[in-house]
Amino acid sequence: MVKEKTRKAGRGQELKKKKVEEIKKLFDRYNSVIIASIKSLPSRQFHAIKKEIRDKAEVSVFKKSTILRALEGSEKKGLQKLKDYVKEDIAFLFSMLDPFELSAILSERKSPVKAKVGQVAEEEIAIEPGPTEFTPGPVISELGALGIKIAIEEGKIAIKDRKVIAKKGEVISSNAAAMMAKLDIKPFSVGYIPLVAYDKTQDKIYTDVKVDKELALKELKERYSLALAFAVKISYICKETIKHLLGKALSHEKAIEKFIKQDAKPTEQTAPASQPTQLNVQGGQ
Repeated sequence: MVKEKTRKAGRGQELKKKKVEEIKKLFDRYNSVIIASIKSLPSRQFHAIKKEIRDKAEVSVFKKSTILRALEGSEKKGLQKLKDYVKEDIAFLFSMLDPFELSAILSERKSPVKAKVGQVAEEEIAIEPGPTEFTPGPVISELGALGIKIAIEEGKIAIKDRKVIAKKGEVISSNAAAMMAKLDIKPFSVGYIPLVAYDKTQDKIYTDVKVDKELALKELKERYSLALAFAVKISYICKETIKHLLGKALSHEKAIEKFIKQDAKPTEQTAPASQPTQLNVQGGQ
């Protein structure tokens, strides 16, 4: 009996060692590694995303003790720092892509999901005006409890005004969550959430690797507009500002021309009133 237990323990140790070596080979084979949170990610979505990105990254989930042993055995200091980010509900993504490029791909693979009671709103959540499929009934009082103004149009309930039901950072109430479910509003998204990345070529880790393409594009446009306005203001000449500068010069020219024309007009002067002739009347004889 003791020998059997010893034999099983020995086989278990060999399997662990083999798994650690397999993980080390993954670190050696790929240029970058991302640790992503998969907390609250349904199994169906996890495997769907894994399948979608299989040509760009290899996704693996390891036991905490096994991955820690593999990281501790690494000769690269940057890689060893990943130990601080090994927690529950995480997945490792191994790729030849730049970690930020891979993170951008992950941001496009999120799925919208409904809100749950007690969740914190990541952004402002509002009910927009428009028709609904609801017929008059108990739902009227549910909408009223949230302060939503309604009207009955063609036998259906219509939302009259936009109503914010959860501000950014607020906890979602049971009434708000129930109404969003009925209106099929999905304010959250689930997917692989990048927590930290490792770049083997630099032997460096990056802790801020979340990439939002839409937000980045919006910020880029805003900064471009500000930079363009400033460049025009200081009359900096380049291909982006030249048409604005020419337009500015033309408007100045018209203003100066108008001023000159006004200044050149002859001023109308009133002729002085004729002075009465003074006669020197001398008395005659």
